Amino acid sequence: MHDVEVIERPEAAITALDPIRARLLAELATPHSAASLAAKVGLPRQKVNYHLRQLEAHGLVALHEERAHGGLTERVVTATARAFFVDPAAVGGAARDETSPAADRLSARYLIAVAARLVREVGRVARRGPVATLTIDTEIAFATPQARAAFADDLAAAVTALAAKYHDDGGRPHRLVVAAHPLPEEEAPDDTP
Repeated sequence: MHDVEVIERPEAAITALDPIRARLLAELATPHSAASLAAKVGLPRQKVNYHLRQLEAHGLVALHEERAHGGLTERVVTATARAFFVDPAAVGGAARDETSPAADRLSARYLIAVAARLVREVGRVARRGPVATLTIDTEIAFATPQARAAFADDLAAAVTALAAKYHDDGGRPHRLVVAAHPLPEEEAPDDTP
């Protein structure tokens, strides 16, 4: 079982985002048969079995074991990853070419495209096993737009200097993403799109 899986194919995304199937995937962090899963989620076994076959067809669940029960063989399945994330491009989200040098790097659209690329790339690397990453996450409040602009200039200069200091043309390439965005205000539950 992978730690993380990024779903890149639209058909698999549609399958995983179905509310019943999403619930089944969550339950399949531990192996279950259709019968035991049906009892756990309160649905008919036949319905659970149908949804499990759909999840299996898209590589989201896999056979864990087969057990003999009387004259029948019971299939026990498990999720293929502990956590699933959908690549926004799989559902018509951020396009892959929106991170081009000509893109407006100050727009929300660009930031979302970069974030989507980050999810896609880290997901692909993580499929091969554990991967060393670095994440810096903090909040900062700016008194004025001028202070925000000055911070952006200082941060760009510092990152450029660090990148120049540690870059090695023969080394393994890494992507560094630094982003800043206003925090969303709390929304009422019925305001969510």
